Parts: sequence; C-alpha cells; structure tokens
Amino acid sequence: MEEKIMDDNILVIGIAGGTGSGKTTLMNNLISRFEGMVTVISHDNYYKRHDDMTYEERSQLNYDEPAAFDTSLMVYHLEELRRGHAIECPVYDFTIHNRSEQTIHIVPKKVIIVEGILIFENEELRNLMDIRIFVDTDADIRLCRRIKRDVNKRGRTLESVLKQYQDTVKPMHERYVEPSKKYANIVVPEGGKNLVALDMIVGRIQRHLEET
Repeated sequence: MEEKIMDDNILVIGIAGGTGSGKTTLMNNLISRFEGMVTVISHDNYYKRHDDMTYEERSQLNYDEPAAFDTSLMVYHLEELRRGHAIECPVYDFTIHNRSEQTIHIVPKKVIIVEGILIFENEELRNLMDIRIFVDTDADIRLCRRIKRDVNKRGRTLESVLKQYQDTVKPMHERYVEPSKKYANIVVPEGGKNLVALDMIVGRIQRHLEET
C-alpha cells in the first residue's frame, strides 16, 4: 500500500520560462540534490490528443498557446498528488506530434516539481504552487538550444524548427509566456546554471524537509 502524505507536507515548485531557457537544467540540479524526494510532472505531457488528424495536420498546429494543453487534467492530477494519491500521467510523443498510448505511474513525494512554458498562465494551476520560479534567458540563446534539441532529439529538420519558431513560438512567447513572469516568486536570470539562485532554492527546500 502506498504511503499517503498529507497535503501540508508536500512542497509544490513551479518552474516556467521560455523554450530552451534552462528549466530542465534547473530541475535536474534540484533532483540530483534531493534524490528520491522529488516527483516531476511536465506540462508537455498534457498536450491534447489529436487522433483524428494526420501527422501533417498535427505538425501544423500551434503548440505554444494555452489551448494546446489539457491543463484541466494537469490541475486534477496535481490536486491528486497533493492529496497523497498516485496518478497515471499521459506521455506525449514529439516524434509523432501526439500522445502515446503509454502512461507514467507517478507517486507523490515531499517535493513536486511542475515544469512547462505556460504553467503560470493558468490561474488554477499556479495557485496550487508554493514556489513559482521563472527561468529568464536571452532569446537568441533559447533559439539555439531549441534548434539543437529538436534536430538532435526529436528528429526535426532545421527548416521546420525555424518556421515553427517564427510562426508560433516567438509570438506566443511574447503574448503568453513573458507576461506570466509577473506571477513568479523568483526570477532566475542566465538560465538554469545560476548557482546563486540554485543555492537559494535548495535552501528553501531543505527548510521544508526539515520542518516535515
């Protein structure tokens, strides 16, 4: 039987920021510092299903606006985790632009990290977070990182990555992601390798763990 952790014993940390800003680097640094104590859920896995569309049609969708996500399901799952209940998290496959048939069994732990570009845009979701961190990185650096990631790990062409960036990523960042920075408790400049900010966040988590 899974251990049920009371809501007050769980610390929820939101990590937002533009694509390629360094969210994953920051998250992985925290996971390595608190091995075995952290659960992660990514907004990317909550992209909506589009089984009724062809691959070509799915590849043309705008994946950088709030409507692309099933955020209500993510809110429900985060609430369940805070209640101490395990969830079956969806898995999104970027190579086919659709959800996989697989799920990930996620159990609650003392620290839950919620990660994604638009997690602060939704009021209901951000209100479930105890700490909201925005990773702030120069746009040129973010674009270079996105190109490397999408070409090397997701099988994309350079042309398709640049077209998507120009058509949706950049304008949606300016419309939704950047304005959501105002909801952050902590803004981390220079991406996820900012050691001063990392130490401050680590200290906050350590205090929480000591208190519980």
